[in-house]
Amino acid sequence: MKKHSFGRQLLLYVVLFGVIIVMLSSLFYKDTQGTAIKTYSELAGYIQRNEVKEVYVHNTGNVTVTLNDDSQKSYKLAYVDMFYGDFQDTLLANGVKVEYQPPATMPWWVSLLPTLFIIILFVVIYFIAFKKMGSAGGKFNSFGKARVKTPEVDDSKKVLFRDVAGADEEKEELVEIVEFLKDPAKFTKLGAKIPHGVLLEGPPGTGKTLLAKAVAGEAGVPFYSISGSDFVEMYVGVGASRVRDLFETARKSPAAIIFIDEIDAVGRHRGAGLGGGHDEREQTLNQLLVEMDGFGSHDGIIVIAATNRPDILDPALLRPGRFDRQITVNYPDMKGREEILKVHARNKPLESGVDFHKVAQSTVGFTGADLANLLNEAALLAAKKNKSLIGMEDIEAAFMKELLGPQKKSKIRTEKENKLTAYHEAGHAVVSYYCKNTDPVKFITIIPAGRAGGVTVSVPEVDTSYKTRGEMIDDIRMSLGGRIAEELIMDDISTGASGDIQQATKVARGMITRYGMSDRLGTVLYGSGHSEVFLGRDYGTGKEYSEQTAAAIDEEIQRIIKQCYADAKLILSEHIDKLHFVAEYLLGHETMDGDQFKAAMQDGATVEQLEAIAAEKAEKSRRDNEERARRQAEEEANNSAQEKSDDDQNDQNDQDDQNDQDDQNDLDNKKDDEDDNNRDDSGWGNFIHHR
Repeated sequence: MKKHSFGRQLLLYVVLFGVIIVMLSSLFYKDTQGTAIKTYSELAGYIQRNEVKEVYVHNTGNVTVTLNDDSQKSYKLAYVDMFYGDFQDTLLANGVKVEYQPPATMPWWVSLLPTLFIIILFVVIYFIAFKKMGSAGGKFNSFGKARVKTPEVDDSKKVLFRDVAGADEEKEELVEIVEFLKDPAKFTKLGAKIPHGVLLEGPPGTGKTLLAKAVAGEAGVPFYSISGSDFVEMYVGVGASRVRDLFETARKSPAAIIFIDEIDAVGRHRGAGLGGGHDEREQTLNQLLVEMDGFGSHDGIIVIAATNRPDILDPALLRPGRFDRQITVNYPDMKGREEILKVHARNKPLESGVDFHKVAQSTVGFTGADLANLLNEAALLAAKKNKSLIGMEDIEAAFMKELLGPQKKSKIRTEKENKLTAYHEAGHAVVSYYCKNTDPVKFITIIPAGRAGGVTVSVPEVDTSYKTRGEMIDDIRMSLGGRIAEELIMDDISTGASGDIQQATKVARGMITRYGMSDRLGTVLYGSGHSEVFLGRDYGTGKEYSEQTAAAIDEEIQRIIKQCYADAKLILSEHIDKLHFVAEYLLGHETMDGDQFKAAMQDGATVEQLEAIAAEKAEKSRRDNEERARRQAEEEANNSAQEKSDDDQNDQNDQDDQNDQDDQNDLDNKKDDEDDNNRDDSGWGNFIHHR
């Protein structure tokens, strides 16, 4: 803003200078007056008819004639000498007064003013243009500067290790780094060296960046954060320049931490791209490798990086000396999920019936980000209902919303579609109940949500790291239960089972090609095992087995699917009454939770008993909310009474202070009077004063 105002002021000064030049020039040039004569012939006519009594010739070539009626006419002469040659004799003969203004004798410097003005004007224009080019050049040069970010300085916004839950082992690794920075002598006296780099790898949302923020909050040393994509620009050499600038900035401190988020954007495997030519990303990576462990490396700098694609990183980046530690931040287990839920529920009012242990059991595969969003969605749903507390039903509704999307209760379906959906979901649930290796049913609904017409949710009671063959077989049976129920009840099948068939086929193919669970094909891995293709490295990889083996794999998949289909059909045929009961309840109530389903299948509960279970939960939630509202009202009343009492007490204290001051003033005045009256008998005066 100041640069622009300076340029405008400079231009204003130049304009004023030009005005001054014009004013000075007007002192030396007398302007002509009168009506302009258009042609030379008209001027000659006035002279020849003896209508002119005075002629004034200006040194600029302008001629002004005064006519006999005292009017004036002017004309611009091309040549003054020609005018004198044509009319000198006539003018003298007619006695016309002729006045000629000789060239002005102006100072030499005045003649230079117009030229000087033009020169100054060009200089100013050049100066302004140069300034603009300089600012553009500064922006261009700033491309080579690293766009680092520093964490919040405000202590209330700092993330500390106590704010990170569900990643105890990962946290311990980083706590050690922070301790090394705070007290290096504790480690160096044993010959230990500080790690140069720490790579945090894991699925999205597991808390990699949160751990880095905690390090920033705890470290007590300069912390520089940058994204991997910030190194890559359209200009060649910018990435390497930014890497150099980043480390030069960090080296200004005795110790510093550099955090590179999404490092796979710049650190991917060299030579993995398609096509020739020099890759700018490779040049940036080369500079990063040199800065981390080269001749110019610095022991006081620790690099922390995060990625969810460690498989595509360059091996030179992962070796010891660069990233000495590779910490895998996995999905939190049940205990970790419970701790994460408690962290995110710190500022949320909850009903007494909220059981985070149960919620943690239901949210297998959820990351920390998923759990934070789950509680936030539950709070939003509770607020829409004008509730003062968040209940389990709100969390369950948020769970379904996060899993499938918002429910579409307004969607209109035919009676046939509702019946088909109810029996389809009931088929899944009943088959799951009678398979010994499946997870318990948590929730069944026929309300459309997202792209699903209905859903049956099963969640494990405990976290498991592996799947057995029996569990995978039962998963296939459960997936096929919906299609089988359609076939048994509707005597027809629909496209609603497409997702189930896809899931069953995926599990069966994995059993054969990845896990070696086929007796016919044996314990052999068929295919590379990469679930994602890395362009350049895996793009050209062909099939690693013959056509005969591929046919055998297809036959095995068919065999497993057919066998599971027959098993699931037998289950539903034997328990057709349970299938009808669950489906009819869904048609009447649209949803059935896990407790109701268990009561129906295990205890043979009636519809009225299931309704009583739901009513009991709703009543408990209502009582909790009323109790919460009552406590809030009491707290507000107590706070209001306390504030009023404090105000009254303050007023009373002020009044007492004023009274004490008045009494003290009266006593002082009385003492002064008595001292005046008893100057000759101070003893009596003191006695009377004390009484």
